[in-house]
Amino acid sequence: MKKHILDLFLTRVVHLHERYVLLQATDPVAPLPEMLPGQFAQIRVDGSKETFLRRPVSIHNVDRQANEVSFLVQIVGEGTRALSRLQTGDTLNVILPLGNGFTMPESPDEKVLLVGGGVGVAPLLYLGVRMREMGVEPTFLLGARSQSDLLQQEAFRALGRVFVTTEDGTAGERGFVTQHSLLQKERFTRICVCGPKPMMLAVARYAKSVSTPCEVSLENMMACGLGACLCCVEDTQQGNVCVCTEGPVFNINQLKWQI
Repeated sequence: MKKHILDLFLTRVVHLHERYVLLQATDPVAPLPEMLPGQFAQIRVDGSKETFLRRPVSIHNVDRQANEVSFLVQIVGEGTRALSRLQTGDTLNVILPLGNGFTMPESPDEKVLLVGGGVGVAPLLYLGVRMREMGVEPTFLLGARSQSDLLQQEAFRALGRVFVTTEDGTAGERGFVTQHSLLQKERFTRICVCGPKPMMLAVARYAKSVSTPCEVSLENMMACGLGACLCCVEDTQQGNVCVCTEGPVFNINQLKWQI
């Protein structure tokens, strides 16, 4: 897909949590380009003396009617902290869409499970939106450390069933996503995952044990987003590849994970 460098206008900045901010932006002069669930943007960080590289951020949602794209940003360092200080009306310079997205269901009859942990829930909202447009009602399994770390639950509930785990038991079932009773009660035709690597490995092992196709969105460190810097290389069955160009979404059978 063609890549675009755009100056977007921030229409809304929502601080969901002390560590998470939601940025909604529009192109005031033209329709936004086509974007696929699982793709990402490289966002320029302005106003920070310590940050020189763009930050890779998943495309959280696309509202075609409003011509808006949204990004869910986790505040982990000076770059993302600078992004969290932006205000409505500021300019957001982005390169998008980058990478490859999730494989979409082949028919409306598919039973799809979308699993997210922490900020890994970010690409799953747009994936759920596109599935609903196809007539597929996704099931979401969301994990977090505690209730306060669960993000965008109402937005997910508008798209399908939502099940929750928290490590401290403050919401949903206590434990990790792979320990949720849903996985013992139901089987799915497809599983899509994004989150911390240990969580994705655990879900991949579960998917393989029940012979369910599974895709994961890797979160390797990225600098350029264009395959030039080689920061995000992953060892796959086809050799070393750049996650930013060949991924970030991979079928688990492509990866040399010990599943």
